[in-house]
Amino acid sequence: MLGRVLAALALLACGAAAGLALHLSIAKGDTMFAGKRPNYLGVKHGRLARPRSTPNCVSSQADPADRGHYIEPIRFEGSALEAIAAARNAVESMPRGTVIRHEGNYLYAEFRSRVMGFVDDVEFTYDEKARALHVRSASRLGRGDWGVNRARVEALRARIEARFKGQTRG
Repeated sequence: MLGRVLAALALLACGAAAGLALHLSIAKGDTMFAGKRPNYLGVKHGRLARPRSTPNCVSSQADPADRGHYIEPIRFEGSALEAIAAARNAVESMPRGTVIRHEGNYLYAEFRSRVMGFVDDVEFTYDEKARALHVRSASRLGRGDWGVNRARVEALRARIEARFKGQTRG
């Protein structure tokens, strides 16, 4: 009997240690759910990467007939510099958003989920001719996201439009 109790206590102790290690790993941002940063991100020939076939990605450069992936671009009457600065401020004002790269009229950010540390990649590029801030937001792992990427883009849109009232158009 005592042996079983000691074995159970040892298992609990090992479980607690593993749980603590996982908690500390998540706290510093290292999780097995982060995935690898995609190597196809960025602007190529004036366009962001195409949305993947999975439903956990939205893009303003997707085919508008593709209602699962398409999202309206953010219409903006200001300069590319102002548009990207507004996008950067919007990202930095949101929980768990981190700007990774900002070059000219391109901005790349990562958003990490609070509990499991899943990472979503969010990109912006400003099209001066169309006066549109294009956006792409995609989960790195899995297939579904319960609408998180679409909701995030709409939250970013609201923050950008609130900052530049009168300079955005619908």
